[in-house]
Amino acid sequence: MAKQVIISPSILASDFARLGEEVTALDKGGADWIHVDVMDGHFVPNITMGPNVVAAIRPYTAKPLDVHLMIAPADPYLEAFAKAGADHLIVHAEAGPHLHRSLQAIRALGKKAGVALNPATPVEAVGPALDYADLVLVMSVSPGFGGQSFLPASLERIAAVRKMIGRRDILIEVDGGIGPANAAAILAAGADALVAGSSIFGAKGGYAAAIAALRKGAK
Repeated sequence: MAKQVIISPSILASDFARLGEEVTALDKGGADWIHVDVMDGHFVPNITMGPNVVAAIRPYTAKPLDVHLMIAPADPYLEAFAKAGADHLIVHAEAGPHLHRSLQAIRALGKKAGVALNPATPVEAVGPALDYADLVLVMSVSPGFGGQSFLPASLERIAAVRKMIGRRDILIEVDGGIGPANAAAILAAGADALVAGSSIFGAKGGYAAAIAALRKGAK
């Protein structure tokens, strides 16, 4: 049986003036998770949103809020994002000196703990911390901006992470340059969840059609 792909649309590509409505539309359109890109202008060259935005959109969906913290340090803000309503908190392997401690802190807050890998970060960086992780986010573009093209070498990196995970109950999420044309290859490499921004928000026919097209492409 083919595994069911998880679709996590990134609201970074949404209309921020209508954020609540956008989240509702994604929910009704078939999204599994809602991906929230948090950027600090320091760890990545852009500034986006903080805990108040997460709290503001929380009432608009019961789906998991998949919060990707592209910030350094991340630890001082984990509790604020957890209280705001995040379901997953993803930190970068490079964002602090004690990855184990960060992941343990997330779990202690009752949230799913994720670790993200930048394209230039060796996949081995997450190996020692896998027993404390619920998901690994493989960045298939350099973080900071939407609309970038998928880096082909990411497929090998996804497969390497899948091999490292082994029998552990850990999901692999992939973020960057994903659309119907490459979804199947990403899934075949070992991914479970796909983050998509431009391919959903920039598609004609509405969000439900775009999400359905991504699912179809993943098969």
